[in-house]
Amino acid sequence: MPEPRREATTIAARRAGEIGEKVVLVGLALGSRGRAATHASVEELALLAESAGARVVATMIQERARRDPATLVGQGKVTELAEVCEQAAADAVVFDDELSPAQQRNIEQAVGRKTLDRTQLILDIFARRARTREGRLQVELAQLDYLLPRLAGKGVLLSRLGGGIGTRGPGETKLETDRRRIRQRIQAIRREIEHVRRERRVRREARTRLETPVVALVGYTNAGKSTLFNALTQGQAVVSSQLFMTLDPLVRKVRLGGGREFLLVDTVGFIRKLPHPLVAAFRATLEEVREADLLLHVVDAAAPGASEREAAVLAVLREIEASERPQLLVRNKVDAAPRVPGRTESQQPAAREDAVSVSALSGEGIPELVAEITSRLDMAPLRVRLRFAVSERRKISAVYAAGRVLEHVEEGGVVELDAELPGRVVERLREHLR
Repeated sequence: MPEPRREATTIAARRAGEIGEKVVLVGLALGSRGRAATHASVEELALLAESAGARVVATMIQERARRDPATLVGQGKVTELAEVCEQAAADAVVFDDELSPAQQRNIEQAVGRKTLDRTQLILDIFARRARTREGRLQVELAQLDYLLPRLAGKGVLLSRLGGGIGTRGPGETKLETDRRRIRQRIQAIRREIEHVRRERRVRREARTRLETPVVALVGYTNAGKSTLFNALTQGQAVVSSQLFMTLDPLVRKVRLGGGREFLLVDTVGFIRKLPHPLVAAFRATLEEVREADLLLHVVDAAAPGASEREAAVLAVLREIEASERPQLLVRNKVDAAPRVPGRTESQQPAAREDAVSVSALSGEGIPELVAEITSRLDMAPLRVRLRFAVSERRKISAVYAAGRVLEHVEEGGVVELDAELPGRVVERLREHLR
């Protein structure tokens, strides 16, 4: 059997002794300029494969001027891929680009092994990680949306008419039956998710009545959002270096003292080439981002290609119509970022004037981040004197809930409060100022 070309590089499994499928990764670079970006994307694909429990045994990158409509990478490269799979005893092949049903079928026939694309791999990881019923429903919806147009490529058996006595029925093919059942299931899931959306809307309206601002963490997967969430809330959210550890949103209260507080939401991480069906399915969850008072866009300051990751997150925010929400850039993991000795943090090469630099793991920069959040949310305490009618008990209760009451005087059907309140609350009570 001929030796594979130099583009096929066998690499050691990153977790020695791990039991899992052995996979070969394949990337496509469109022209020489796209080669560096493709290498970075395939490296990320390797992390995704490991997160799914697979062992990467080889990678291949093909450079072409355009995509091959039959096999994506060309027939010659597919023949070479079959040889590499045989030598590495691979169980499956994973492509970094989305495959059409015809391409997937052609490649599977040529290499004789299960063939997946990046979208299927991400969907598999989400299916493994979803814990709540809501999360599982959203993942199932994305999987069915992905599967529906691909049913035609699942083989002859799906489209074969029944034969023999008692098998003809109404004349509907197996393929049509599968499609009808999937559409019915999609409709049922969407109804359940709509119920979830209504429940979330009720909770958000309750938070609005309590004048509690909401801050949402967004960012690339593995940027350290959950570690930052724990640092700000003193919580114990699960933290891992694996991708997509957080699927189901976590909401915790952050108390700043003096009655000031905000709700912090940890959300699913984003990634380049995030499947559109997945974004669409998770809209119920991502509405927490769209309705937040402030977005903390967390970036990994130590990661290569940070600007490309930041751009990928902004693209998803635009897709879910959240790009106009107020944002604060947070450079995390600055303790692991390349540094020039003798320079302050603001003088480092990767420093940004529009960002707050922190290390969620060590606590470096967290006080400065809290101060900036307080400023952005207009939560600095103001000393005010307020007057209410005794009957306005709901507004009086809101003052006690939102700040610190220093004096309460009730006389002649009038209540006067001397209080320290966040500026955002004072603005809403301006008509009651003395």
